[in-house]
Amino acid sequence: MRVMGFFDRLKEGLAKTRTVFTERVGGVLSRRKIDDSVYEELEDALLSADVGVGTTQYLLDRLAREARRQKLATADQLIPVLQSLVNEILDQGETELHLASQGLTVILVVGVNGAGKTTTIGKLAHRFRQEGKRVILAAGDTFRAAAIEQLCVWGERSGAHVVKQNTGSDPAAVIFDAIQAARARKADVLICDTAGRLQNKTHLMAELEKMYRVIVREIPEAPHETLLVLDATTGQNAIVQAKLFKEIAHVTGIVLTKLDGTAKGGVVIAIFQELGLPVKWVTVGEHLGDLEPFSASAFSAALFDGADVSRS
Repeated sequence: MRVMGFFDRLKEGLAKTRTVFTERVGGVLSRRKIDDSVYEELEDALLSADVGVGTTQYLLDRLAREARRQKLATADQLIPVLQSLVNEILDQGETELHLASQGLTVILVVGVNGAGKTTTIGKLAHRFRQEGKRVILAAGDTFRAAAIEQLCVWGERSGAHVVKQNTGSDPAAVIFDAIQAARARKADVLICDTAGRLQNKTHLMAELEKMYRVIVREIPEAPHETLLVLDATTGQNAIVQAKLFKEIAHVTGIVLTKLDGTAKGGVVIAIFQELGLPVKWVTVGEHLGDLEPFSASAFSAALFDGADVSRS
């Protein structure tokens, strides 16, 4: 039995997005001459994949300019150009995770409840444990008892120690205790959970800022990453969430979850283009190991697979 690599799993995960996208692109390829209707169908294809209005218009404008510059005549010649433009967008930004050169790495994880935040923390912890690192988890979402319990379950699954307090405790105090525990245990990585109550943005911002102050006081160069977890199935709503969290948190990168359950995978392109934030990790399943570093070339290849980009 063949074990699927990440590209295969990503390709399988993007099946819904790719089906919608390539079926529309197939209609474009049937039109041999480039005309307005070709661009209209490409627009439909991009919007159907939830690339978003702004990013779709940007791609179409660039595509039209390239078609004139390269003197392209037939619709099928546009597809490899479009894939190249998508690659160009996805290649922006640093997608690698920043880790401390020595000592403790601190990663803050933010996002709305239900996006897969706690699950992502568990998967990150598992990955670091697989690399032989000692990991501490901080149960900083003290607003919900269920969040603390869920983090403890993922800590047990991944082999990471969890630092927690009672429901309603000061999240910054939990972070302080977790840093002390990480030092005592000589941990390599501390991953901090946070609350996701966007309906009270002012309170959440104050809570996060207090966490930051504690972290910076104890480890001046930390946090090394602030990762925003977004649910891919929410499509353009994920962009709205990202804009809000970008305002209230020092977000350095995105983790996109549930990419295997949506026809809206094109939102990845919009995140890079509209937010200037790199997608650093993606999840394509529910198992501990179903978290992978984002690859622009793998994503683009999986999205356009079946779009007949080799035709000329």
